[in-house]
Amino acid sequence: MIGAIVSAVVIGAIVGALARLLVPGRQNMSIGLTLIVGIVAALIGTLIAQAAGWADTRGIDWIEHILQLVLAVVGVLLVTRMGMGRGGRSGRTMT
Repeated sequence: MIGAIVSAVVIGAIVGALARLLVPGRQNMSIGLTLIVGIVAALIGTLIAQAAGWADTRGIDWIEHILQLVLAVVGVLLVTRMGMGRGGRSGRTMT
């Protein structure tokens, strides 16, 4: 159980950071929020991969990690578009 939590945090940090690098433009998000988005994406991606049978491979589960990364990119986009980054909404209109 502890190993699963530690791996979720480590993979979540990596996936969240990669997602921020892949999303174009500047993301006004804190490191903590990036970590949370990455951890949630990692956990949801793992659940989906296990349900689909993709998580039981020998070696590195590439499909699972790609799914986690895609979910993290979507999460970063949602958080930045909703204005939930640093300082909340800035009063600017979304275009």
